[in-house]
Amino acid sequence: MSQDRLKTFKNFGKDTDELRRRRTDQSLELRKARKDEQLCKRRNIDTDELDAQANSPVHEANGSQPAVAVAVNEATLKQIVTDMFCDDPDRQFAATQLTRKILSRERHPPIDIVIQAGIVPRCIIFLSNQENPDLQFEAAWVLTNIASGNQVQTNTVVDAGAVGPFIDMLRSPYSHIAEQAIWALGNIAGDGPILRDHVINKGIIPPLVALAKSQNSASFLRNVAWTLSNLCRAKSPPPPQEATRMCLPALARLIKMTDMEVVSDACWALSYLSDGPNEKIEEVVKSGVVTRLVELLDCGNYNVITPCLRAVGNIVTGTDSQTQCVVRSGVLPLLTKLLRCPKSNIVKEAAWTISNIAAGTIEQITEILQAGIVPLLVEVLRTGEFRAQKEAIWAITNITSGGSVDHMIHLCQNGAIPAMCDMLRCRDWRTIVTTLDGLENILKAAQEVNQVEKVACAIEESGGLDSIEQLQSHENNTVYTKAYVLIDNFFSDENAVDDELLPATNENGDFQMSVSNIPEGGFNL
Repeated sequence: MSQDRLKTFKNFGKDTDELRRRRTDQSLELRKARKDEQLCKRRNIDTDELDAQANSPVHEANGSQPAVAVAVNEATLKQIVTDMFCDDPDRQFAATQLTRKILSRERHPPIDIVIQAGIVPRCIIFLSNQENPDLQFEAAWVLTNIASGNQVQTNTVVDAGAVGPFIDMLRSPYSHIAEQAIWALGNIAGDGPILRDHVINKGIIPPLVALAKSQNSASFLRNVAWTLSNLCRAKSPPPPQEATRMCLPALARLIKMTDMEVVSDACWALSYLSDGPNEKIEEVVKSGVVTRLVELLDCGNYNVITPCLRAVGNIVTGTDSQTQCVVRSGVLPLLTKLLRCPKSNIVKEAAWTISNIAAGTIEQITEILQAGIVPLLVEVLRTGEFRAQKEAIWAITNITSGGSVDHMIHLCQNGAIPAMCDMLRCRDWRTIVTTLDGLENILKAAQEVNQVEKVACAIEESGGLDSIEQLQSHENNTVYTKAYVLIDNFFSDENAVDDELLPATNENGDFQMSVSNIPEGGFNL
């Protein structure tokens, strides 16, 4: 088994503890890349109808009207700067609002031009003008859209000192102003770990959590949940544990909302918080969210199911007791449904989650079998996409590693051997090693009850022996060694088997268990 793979196990150090795996940083980043690209930062697009009303930015961003595209030229920009730096509040407001419109283009807003004009520091001054909330709002909107740009543009807003005034605005008596400040801070925190921690250290979490508890507006809470997810995001380094601990009560409330966008972002936040050592997982479990997370797996909304399944899967990489908390909440019947999902990524995540439950106690393995999951894992091996097949073979191999002889028999009764033998022909050497481990474990279990010949015959009839023999010339040394040992221990001449011992097959070609021709207490293959 490769050292890279071993490092992703739940508890490295003893055989049964080498089974439960965490994602490697590389695969985690790849799987999160699309969501990160879409949701780390958001720009507020305005509409003609809502200009006069200065309504909630979330409403404007989701509006159906075409966005305003205000042309910017040297004369316009010069007039904006003149008016913004004058002492007339009306001219200040008009110039700031015009800047906001310019930056609210759907494509290619002239953020750098606005920055170079020196407008950012002036807008930050306007943020503290509590006597003119309309100006506050427009200035906050300008800075929000600048902060939605690239890293340099975001840093321009931060370096000019915007974070403190934005956090002060979270306590504004005007909800639309507080909401715009949340949006801006979410953009800043979404830039990466450095600015995320900067925002946290400036004190965003207490007022943000208070708003999550006191507000009921769906649009408002969408911004809260999204910003919380950005504050909980990233692993290198992770956010301060004391800060994320403060977020958990708010997230526990948000996942109970009826608005699925709120719930989705809250679940993403919980998936980030549960992705780490057992101590972090324990914080999430103690927050009381597990039961609701499991319920949401059956909500039918894939935008919620995806992060929810990620969070549940992360939790079961923890200790056996943490895993049992998830199992006790009824996750296994829901995972059986997700294994039938038409979305291959959901199937893959469900199989990964099952593989980590299967790395638990023998009682947890028994519950997996009783839930009828094994036939579904076998079906994934037969017909699923390769990414899902890799997780399914890990689930089956984990059952063979920690299960009893009866568990091995259950696998064989449900067609696991032919499906496993098929996996020996894949191109991924790590998956081949995992499959060889599983077959070896089944053979060893059969050997304990003097029935190894029957299992060996089943492997040979499934084409597995031919594949194993070919793997003895594999370019990967681990594969070669395992194949050689397997042949030597179970398929050498002194272990030759009689063709008459071959079990009967059904119409699908699967080997059938028949108690009638098996010695009492034997391996019922």
